[in-house]
Amino acid sequence: MLLEAGREIRSHIIRSLSQQSVHQLSRIHSQKKEDTIFEIDRQIEPVLLNIFQKYAHRAGGMVLIAEGISTDENPLVIPHDLPEQKAALRIIIDPIDGTRGLMYNKRPAFFLAGAAPNKGSITSLQDIEVAVMTELPVSKQYLADTLWGIKGQGIQAMRENLLTREQMPLSVSPSSAATIEGGFAQFARFFPPGRHILALVEEELIKLLATNAPDKALVFEDQYISSGGQLYELLMGHDRFTADIRALLYQKLENEGKPRGHVCHPYDVCAHIIGMEAGLVITDAQGEMLNAPLNLSYQINWIGYANTRLFHAIQPVLNFLLKKHQFI
Repeated sequence: MLLEAGREIRSHIIRSLSQQSVHQLSRIHSQKKEDTIFEIDRQIEPVLLNIFQKYAHRAGGMVLIAEGISTDENPLVIPHDLPEQKAALRIIIDPIDGTRGLMYNKRPAFFLAGAAPNKGSITSLQDIEVAVMTELPVSKQYLADTLWGIKGQGIQAMRENLLTREQMPLSVSPSSAATIEGGFAQFARFFPPGRHILALVEEELIKLLATNAPDKALVFEDQYISSGGQLYELLMGHDRFTADIRALLYQKLENEGKPRGHVCHPYDVCAHIIGMEAGLVITDAQGEMLNAPLNLSYQINWIGYANTRLFHAIQPVLNFLLKKHQFI
């Protein structure tokens, strides 16, 4: 079901990018509490709902959690006449994670989805048993990847040629490096305010971890405006470390009487078990197991390490810096 939803969303996106202008797709449709809904987001809602309605009875009913489609106060239950507590599944989705890059045809986004047994409002990220991430390509791209995982059973991945429909197995291999030197590692700081604060923490972290000559390019960064994209880069061995602590930053700014900014939410990290099953270490800001309720509003801090050696090398230093700068 989730794989089919990802494929249908991808097909629709490819048509939209070829038939509509950047101006049309980037038009703001509505402002939600959790995020801005653009025209490109709104157009895929019927596509998504058709897929889940098709599978609803077979799946035992589902509670759908997706920005623009439901709210925390009024979750969407499919079929509609089923009481929420009787639905078998709770499914959390980000139909287009990375809308801003995709709608300007700059960089791929991802369809993200995770499914958990329905435990009501206490259902959490740790309850997710199946997750899918499907690459949503820009118009000039003819290859696109899909990865999926089942908790405790590992992951699978495939690459599809969008011109010929040929599918090929895809190798997923996170970096085995023991240091961030010579690789990509970054803090997510693509939205103001407070980017200079995150950059300062990042620079101090690099100075404490790196040992090479100071006049060399020690570490590279990639500000991928998509949590799914960041996870993908870790999975494919492109990145070694990513930290998104915007929620901590904005709490700090709010305590100082300054304005907040946009943060990560549970739907942005709903495919995290794919990373865990592939051997990544994914934690909260304190280095503990990443967990949060499956809703649209919870504010997420998450940190991804390509392997356990990097986790043990970086986490104590990062913890020290977060305390030093009064994040925690």
